[in-house]
Amino acid sequence: MNKLSISGIQQIGIGVPNVYPAWKLYREYFGVNTKIFDERAIADIMAPYMGGVERERHAVLAMNLQGGGGFEIWQHLTTPPHPATFDILPGDLGVFACKIKCKNVLNAYDFYRNKQIDISPLYKDSKGDDFFYLRDVYKNIFQLVGSNDWFMNQHKPTGGVQGAMIGTNDMEKSINFYSSVLGYDVIVSDITSTFDDFTYLGTPNNQFRRVLLTHGKKREGVFSRLLASSEIELVQAIDRTDIHKIFEGRMWGDMGFIQLCFDVSDMSALEKHCEETGYPLTIDSRKKNNKFNMGEAAGDFAYNEDPSGTLIEYVETKKIPIFKALGIYLNIKKFNPDKPLPNWMLKLLRLMEKTG
Repeated sequence: MNKLSISGIQQIGIGVPNVYPAWKLYREYFGVNTKIFDERAIADIMAPYMGGVERERHAVLAMNLQGGGGFEIWQHLTTPPHPATFDILPGDLGVFACKIKCKNVLNAYDFYRNKQIDISPLYKDSKGDDFFYLRDVYKNIFQLVGSNDWFMNQHKPTGGVQGAMIGTNDMEKSINFYSSVLGYDVIVSDITSTFDDFTYLGTPNNQFRRVLLTHGKKREGVFSRLLASSEIELVQAIDRTDIHKIFEGRMWGDMGFIQLCFDVSDMSALEKHCEETGYPLTIDSRKKNNKFNMGEAAGDFAYNEDPSGTLIEYVETKKIPIFKALGIYLNIKKFNPDKPLPNWMLKLLRLMEKTG
């Protein structure tokens, strides 16, 4: 095939102390009640990011079928998952906030305000659109933003993942990475200032450069209608002297946002593309196991890093469960990888929904 298509953000990885209570929380918060896989296994391929040791883990991938990326909720089983030993602040290196899409930000704000959830005031972005933050019980930050790009209507206040806020120590290199590797080639805004909304995040008087990126080309690929459009917001601290790597002294899978994952069509084409853009793959499941499985789902995966060390994952999905009890799976490799699957086919994923 040798043609790379990116369907969009497939998921954001979230390290938690216990998978099932965390998933219950995120179903309540963000409607991610469609389970794609649920698996316990040895994460052998990721040993280079876990102190060189193969470790057992439990992971659930769950989606919100209104649209957007999912959550890969991830728990270390070999060792207790460790939280950061410092307060994660804007400009720290890595994913410090996950963007969640809303049909109506004001309605979503009312929904969360009536729950026992730590939420910020409402703010306006550079386009004059409303947004706000919430903080979960694990101290993870989510930014709730408006979107007009939806797959279906399930009458939930939010969809799934719209993007991420990522700290960088070299803005120009990071812009180049997300543009050349991942297609975020449109600069929506580029502002250097102090920011009112960062008061809630713990840096009320510091200066930052914030660059919001999106993709000028509509996403292609089998899951592009479900995953929808997305954005990356890069944040560089100008006058903070206490910058941390978010996973400083910790390993992949510890608590927090562990990776940002993209669904791709052809791993060989991706490998060539990353090499040509100067960001070669650091992990490639094909090198160790050509029949890699994630429990009920199957595919190949790979990783590389952005210029500040943020882990980016790529997954070429080969099958997903539609109705596991009857052994019904969707073989993705039978379809044109450059075209979206029919809506009715993706809506069959409702058979995998957990309502409780």
